Amino acid sequence: MGYLETYRRSLDDKEGFWAEAAEAIDWERRWDRVLDESRPPFYRWFTGGKLNTCWNALDRHVAAGHGERTALIWDSPVTGSARRFSYRELRDRVAEFAGVLKSLGIGKGDRVLIYMPMVPEAAIAMLACARIGAIHSVVFGGFAAHELATRIEDAKPKVILAASCGIEIGRILPYKPLLDAAIEEARAKPESCVILQRPMCKATLVRGRDRDWHELAAAARPADCVPVEATDPLYILYTSGTTGVPKGVVHDNGGHAVALFWSMRNIYAMEPGEVYWAASDIGWAVGHSYTVYGPLLYGCGSVLYEGKPVGTPDAGAFWRVISQHDVRVLFTAPTAFRAIKQQDPEGVLIKEYDLGRFRTLFLAGERADPPTLVWAEEHLKVPVIDHWWQTETAWPIGANSIGIEHLPVKRGSCTRAVPGWDLRVLKADAVGEARELEAGEIGALAVKLPLPPGALPTLWQADERFVDSYLKTYPGFYQTADAGFIDRDGYIHVMTRTDDIINVAAHRLSTGEMEEVLAAHPDVAECAVIGVADPLKGQLPFGFLVLKAGVRKPAEEIEREAAALVRERIGAVASFKRALVVARLPKTRSGKILRGTMRQIADGEEYATPATIDDPAILGEIAEALAKAGYTGNRAR
Repeated sequence: MGYLETYRRSLDDKEGFWAEAAEAIDWERRWDRVLDESRPPFYRWFTGGKLNTCWNALDRHVAAGHGERTALIWDSPVTGSARRFSYRELRDRVAEFAGVLKSLGIGKGDRVLIYMPMVPEAAIAMLACARIGAIHSVVFGGFAAHELATRIEDAKPKVILAASCGIEIGRILPYKPLLDAAIEEARAKPESCVILQRPMCKATLVRGRDRDWHELAAAARPADCVPVEATDPLYILYTSGTTGVPKGVVHDNGGHAVALFWSMRNIYAMEPGEVYWAASDIGWAVGHSYTVYGPLLYGCGSVLYEGKPVGTPDAGAFWRVISQHDVRVLFTAPTAFRAIKQQDPEGVLIKEYDLGRFRTLFLAGERADPPTLVWAEEHLKVPVIDHWWQTETAWPIGANSIGIEHLPVKRGSCTRAVPGWDLRVLKADAVGEARELEAGEIGALAVKLPLPPGALPTLWQADERFVDSYLKTYPGFYQTADAGFIDRDGYIHVMTRTDDIINVAAHRLSTGEMEEVLAAHPDVAECAVIGVADPLKGQLPFGFLVLKAGVRKPAEEIEREAAALVRERIGAVASFKRALVVARLPKTRSGKILRGTMRQIADGEEYATPATIDDPAILGEIAEALAKAGYTGNRAR
């Protein structure tokens, strides 16, 4: 069955399609209803069904005779360490730590907050929670104390699991002082904290509250899997909210397991026993879906990487991991490849490694600009697939589903909607009604309800906020907050966030389209475009350029060439007059460029340093560069 037939069936026969997919998962009790539509817009999948996600990710593979197959590969260039866990060994370690949690009074429905770096114990903790029906909430290690406190306050975890430290390039980041400050600030207090003491930094434990991870594990009795309702929460993952209060995105057990298993085969074209690598922190959605749950549910090996694309030790880090661990598919952010391309523009380091069995590169998290795709295709000699999804969806909305049919690639497009996702392009008309736009017209990308299995059913203890945040603007649709268009071939072009559509003299223009042009300049490794305030035209586009390593041409010359390129390819309507060369761009740890904060700096608005920023010092560099360029009104708090 090809893509079009599969896609059409997924929309015309939702229940039959997903019931068939659910047969791949082990159920303790089969569902009463595949799709429960009794309380719209709160749709639920597989109501009445019971299962255990940890059983499906680990125990069933051991029971099927695959216990010695590789499950998890920890690769840590920052510590010079690597370790492989078989399915049997990982199952035993998870069962042991599930016993630790039970000994601390954790049971079905209790929340456990995980504040850890990319170490095996982090994945073990997630799976141990799933094993006994507890709900985990991962906050990536090193998160600021105040932001950690807001998550503690909302989730009210009974236990917090943390490591003594994380390791960045050239420095050790102690976590315990941040954790202590967050607990002090939060009104909701955990009963216990379990601390993984790493040898490079020992944390001071608080008497009566803090326990040593290894001591507890040594005394624990392994715990069995506890069946839970398919609609019970598996985890809460927090994203930034417009009110300053983070949104707790919920993903359930049943739909999540079904969707991720289906995606491993049909989107990523994986086979059980092969090694898959999602180069993402477990604090982000990608780390949940495609470092921990997806590969293990499907019986693959998964790489857990404690390092960077460059600097650990060089821009060949990814190629070393792929070659050493026989990775068949890599999923990472375009920003990682832009960093690699900047440091090694000719791809010299790629030739040092055997990538003969590497099959496909998938990119997501930021828009994959065509020049980056072309660079990756030319140097890796494999298909490069841009795909699009969100924390809220847990798996892709748009992709080239190569396990079904490898469709022709259009650079700048994430190909077509994945089966199950009824994607439309909408615009509110004069009376506020949603109007579907014609092919090629830019508008809001929205998904017709119900969302498929795996997507968020609501926000943690905030049904009204769920509706207000995602469903209110276009009733009957989930608003992705991304803007773009669908072309005449049905290909999706995600151009920008809806708040990155700028108005230049009443013309609605996509900053993503301009970035695509700037990225095509031969000396540009990475770029960003924002809209800055203008008293005459409302907003004007302003570009930031990061140059490739070794470029000797004067920055001013490249800035003039880049601006001319936009005027040539988009036209005078863009009013693009200025691009500025900078050393680097501010990003979150997941690789998203902080365009909104850059705009606030340029417009002289008061701004807060985002808690998710990779390096706060970059904002000062951007402010200084803008001041030199004549934008002097910025103020920080």
